[in-house]
Amino acid sequence: MRPPGLRASPGLRQRARGAALLLAMLTVTLVATFAAAAMWQQWRAVEIESAERARVQSAWILVGALDWSRLILFEDKRSDDGTDHLAEPWAVPLQEARLSTFLAADRNVTQMQDASTDTTEAFLSGAVSDLQGRLNIGNLFQGGRVQPLAQRQFGRLFARLGLSDQQLNLLVDGMREAQAGAGGEGGTAPLLPPGVTQLGWLGLTPATVAALAPHVALLPVPTPVNINTADTEVLLAAIDDLDSASAQKIVQAREAKHFRTLDDVRKLLAGSGVNLGDDNAYSVNSSWFEVHGRLRLNDTVVDERSLLRRDGRLVTTIWRERGALAREPSGAAPEARR
Repeated sequence: MRPPGLRASPGLRQRARGAALLLAMLTVTLVATFAAAAMWQQWRAVEIESAERARVQSAWILVGALDWSRLILFEDKRSDDGTDHLAEPWAVPLQEARLSTFLAADRNVTQMQDASTDTTEAFLSGAVSDLQGRLNIGNLFQGGRVQPLAQRQFGRLFARLGLSDQQLNLLVDGMREAQAGAGGEGGTAPLLPPGVTQLGWLGLTPATVAALAPHVALLPVPTPVNINTADTEVLLAAIDDLDSASAQKIVQAREAKHFRTLDDVRKLLAGSGVNLGDDNAYSVNSSWFEVHGRLRLNDTVVDERSLLRRDGRLVTTIWRERGALAREPSGAAPEARR
């Protein structure tokens, strides 16, 4: 305690004021730090909630789009002549369009928007592809044996795409080992790829997989090639002795009028030396389809692919895979199939 009448020196008072100022600055810094941390936590929670909401909304919208595709395929089977071709409604791709345009005629749109389901910035696009318009890798092996016709078909396809015989051998040997391993006969066999994008598991290069993707499918059962929907490359690979002129002739003829039976194709090719041969290898209708849907919601793009099987009027979803992408569709890994 300072004795009465003894005044503090100017230096001591200055140091006291400096300490008080420093303490005040530290207090302000701590308060600002805590406030910034709290705001960041709140912002992060809002962003996570918004992203989760967008993900759930996108999933439900894409489920609705898939159901729509199933309905189109069901109605097509109910109303057509038993054939599948590229002039049917399912074959027309959906160009990107604002989702609200699909809901404009629905009286429940206002209610949906009031329920915080904003569709003004949601854009939907998609397409249905006939997987029987491609060569089925599953045709290569039946009963544990390589099928000669399928091997010739893939040999021609690899040659036309400029892919090496080594890559073809990797595909054939890899599928043989994978199928044997799936049957419990091998412990070191490669996994059986669930789809074309996983063919790299068998040792194929990414360039080979990318080149094959538009022309091949990997289905769980053997399937014939649909002459009505196969592109020129697939036709040339699928049909023995078919030349480019005959392939173009098929394409032009089906654009004018689709083939109702295989006999229509045989009549068209009469005199060309081309024989379709086994009826089980070709068809004019299909049962396996791939649905690709894309939803763009604000800054998020969600892609979904689904495999559908149509058996009569029953359309079943075999698998679905989905990938959430930020702005750029490339480079995102799809989620596991369910």
